[in-house]
This record gives sequence, structure tokens and C-alpha cells, in this order.
Amino acid sequence: MKATLLIIAAGMGSRYGGLKQIDSVGPDGEIIIDYSMYDAVQAGFEKVVFVIRRHFEDAFREKIGDKLDGVVETAYAYQELDSCLGEFELPPDRKKPWGTGHAILVARDLINEPFAVINADDYYGPRSFQVMKDYLSHSAKINRNHYAMIGFILRNTLSEHGHVARGICDVDKEMLLKKVTERTKIKKVENGATFVDDNGIEYMLKGDEIVSMNLWGFHPSIFTHLQRQFSEFLKEHGSEEKSEFFIPSVVDRLIGGGQVSAKVLTTHDRWFGVTYHEDMQNARKCIRNLIEKGVYPEELF
Repeated sequence: MKATLLIIAAGMGSRYGGLKQIDSVGPDGEIIIDYSMYDAVQAGFEKVVFVIRRHFEDAFREKIGDKLDGVVETAYAYQELDSCLGEFELPPDRKKPWGTGHAILVARDLINEPFAVINADDYYGPRSFQVMKDYLSHSAKINRNHYAMIGFILRNTLSEHGHVARGICDVDKEMLLKKVTERTKIKKVENGATFVDDNGIEYMLKGDEIVSMNLWGFHPSIFTHLQRQFSEFLKEHGSEEKSEFFIPSVVDRLIGGGQVSAKVLTTHDRWFGVTYHEDMQNARKCIRNLIEKGVYPEELF
């Protein structure tokens, strides 16, 4: 079955002060998203949908999107503040994007097949894409309300240079997701990791916990759930200046209500991103090691 990759990239321009400022991690100027696109193509994804902002579309196509011309089908969705609001009136002072759930929702008219979702600036690894593609090609066509998530090992997602936030997954014996609990201020320590709760109390983690890094697999049925929950979110939190509509919260509600199930697919790929400036050196080292092992060619496209 055909599968699509949805890449959430609407925040890239603001985070980097313009796409020309994105730091490269590969030997020929490649950035993290290039490796995700390469891995997706190698895994058999036949279509890529980019979620971006209109104001940097030309720069995005030139630096990133055009690399897939003639390789796979591509399409663009636009995450603007007034997208998918229905009758809700955009607050005049709203500047912050509505979150990852909203980013997926804006692509609803472009996707009619099972699809995976990733963040543009996270590295997930080739095995992660292959596992998800295999799942979408077989399981997703059987049950429209059975989703999936790639679960990473916590210790493989930590930074050496400061604390991070991660979604700690609670799963049952069948590896079905029961809940994702967001933990902030997770810090690597000698025997695992620690996190600090809202009351400032520090707790110990083993390091082998399964965490979500926002690599999800969905049936198009998710769009109906997203639209309904987003409308409810706007009524309750739309006037709040910094409220965000996150995809883990959407899935949590659906699981809790017995409307969907979500299979946690594990991978031993090592995630990395650039949470801190010092993480860039590690990212470049990781890519160089993967090239030397033959995982990637010197020039991707």
C-alpha cells in the first residue's frame, strides 16, 4: 500500500532566522531533514508532504524540497495562524503557532492514504523509517483506527549539554500505547537520567524507558478526530496567548476514550537533534560515522 511522509517544517524559518542560516551536518552541506528524506525514500515512501509557512516557501523549495524532484511525489501544506479555524475568530494578538496537532490537520486535503509524521529537525535513523513503512503497508489498511508510534530508548535521545523534554510512554504487554506523559528537565546522569516535576522535585529514570520523539503513523481517519478536538481546543484555550494543540494529547484522548489503539514500534536507532548549540558537533560526528559505515553516501542527492 502507498504511504506518505508528512514533515512538519513550519517552524524552521523562525527558529533559524531564515533558511540560509541552517547549519549543515553532512559533508556536502546536508542538513538533518535531508537524511530523513533520504531514509524515507529508501524505505519506500512514495510521497512527501511538507508543512511550511507561505512566507518562506520559495527559499524552502530551493534549499530542501527541490531535491526530491523526480524522486517522489511532493506537496505543500501551509500552517498559518488562521488555517482550519472554522468559525473561530483569530485573536488579534496571537503570534505563536497552534502546535503539532494543527500542523498535521492543515494537510488533510493532501493525504488520503496511511502516513507517517516527523519533525523536520530531528534525526530518526533508517531503521525507524523502514519499521514504520512496513507497518503502514500492512497493518494500517486493516483497521482505520489502529495507529502507531516509533518508540526510542530514552538514553539514546539525551543531550550531553543540558536538560531536554521527552514523552515517556506507558505500554501494555502487547506494546500498545496506554499513555504518553510529558516530562521536562530530563538530564543525563551516570546511572540513567533524572527529571524534575512541576513542584521542583527530582526523580530518577533508568534510561531504558520508551519515549516518543513524534514519529507517528496514522490512517487518514485521524483528520476527523483532529478537526473535532481542535474545535474543542479553540473554544477552551484559543484565547490563551501561548496555548498549543499537541498530537500526543490528541492520541491520549482517543486511547483513553477507547476510540483508537496505537502500537509502539521500537527501534535501536539513535535519535539526535540540536537542542543546544553544542549538540551540532555531536550531530556532525554521528553523520560522519554513519557515512564511514556505509549507511549513507557522501552526497545524498
